[in-house]
Amino acid sequence: MKKELSLIALSLFAALPAAASQQSDSMGFIDDSHLDLFLRNAYISRDYHQGQQDKAEWGQGIIATFESGYTEGLVGFGVDGIAQYGVRLDGGRGKSGAGGIDFFKQEDDGRAKSDLAKFGATAKMRISNTVLSYGNQRPELPIVNADNSRLLFESYTGAMLTSKEIDGLEVNAGYFTDEQRKSDDRHDSGLKSLTFGGASYQFNDQFSGALYASHNEEVMNKQYLGLNFKQPFSTGQQLVLDFNGYNSRLDQGYADSLDTGRSNTIWSLAASYIWDIHTFKVAYQQSSGSTGYNYGGYRDKGGVGDGGNTIWLANSYWSDFNGEDERSWQASYGLDFGGLGLPGRAGPPPTCAAITSKLLKPATAKSTSGLTRSSTRCRTARRKT
Repeated sequence: MKKELSLIALSLFAALPAAASQQSDSMGFIDDSHLDLFLRNAYISRDYHQGQQDKAEWGQGIIATFESGYTEGLVGFGVDGIAQYGVRLDGGRGKSGAGGIDFFKQEDDGRAKSDLAKFGATAKMRISNTVLSYGNQRPELPIVNADNSRLLFESYTGAMLTSKEIDGLEVNAGYFTDEQRKSDDRHDSGLKSLTFGGASYQFNDQFSGALYASHNEEVMNKQYLGLNFKQPFSTGQQLVLDFNGYNSRLDQGYADSLDTGRSNTIWSLAASYIWDIHTFKVAYQQSSGSTGYNYGGYRDKGGVGDGGNTIWLANSYWSDFNGEDERSWQASYGLDFGGLGLPGRAGPPPTCAAITSKLLKPATAKSTSGLTRSSTRCRTARRKT
């Protein structure tokens, strides 16, 4: 029986079209390399209530990333590097230290760092369309997604495998042993090990899916399922249906440290109608189980340590709506400013309104990501569609 299943699986993979080899098209270590410089000036202010002190930080960041090409031949080798520097422009006088800002880590005396420098390197090798790398990693996967939404980048240390041997199929797997927080230059933030793997597949021009799982040592096991369907109509119009869901099971010791249960299932379903540069969207999100959806933060601060953006759900924006037994609805309108002659990055999050039922607690309650809620806004899903 096992032999028959293996032959069936092998025949299915053989029937799938193979992708053209990227390594055979390599132009060399130098010719395919590039250096990018990114400047970011960021300011975040959090307005708390019920007597809590407001928090605010302002800084200037400089991020240089180098990506080499691969040496020519059957097996190609390369090296990537990143250098980050941030200088604090404001955030003193007791205003630093908010988990939701995290520009500059506080020193032992309670003062935020005045500046910050971080460096990382990655060695990589490629065979055909499969890349194996070790070193500084910044994954952007639904099961582990390093946060790049603050002044400097969050990163991990470990090994990662990415394979695109079959057209439309991308397989990712990794083993990380270290997490470097956004606001600090040290590498040990308490993560023991994080193992993950999964794949995404473009079935046809309209339908795609993704399935991932992770094991965070002494923290939890987590699974993710994502499905996306696009139905084009006339020119410039289409309907997009997007499903995202997580299932989590906390380690008993970690659950006890949070004084909560162990299981959570959270999912969202969004429908978007795109008409030229306009997007009209409605979404529903639901969390159930004996605890909320836990993600992000740092292990030495009681967090999960799987990346500050590891919540690919429709209603997660300023608030995540990820508490125990929490439900939320969204109605939003988005405008693509690129269609108005304003090129660059996509416009700001769409103007939207969200209604929630059974919020965790009053306005000062903490979400399970470790951030204190100070607003109730909504967002579009992080996954690119």
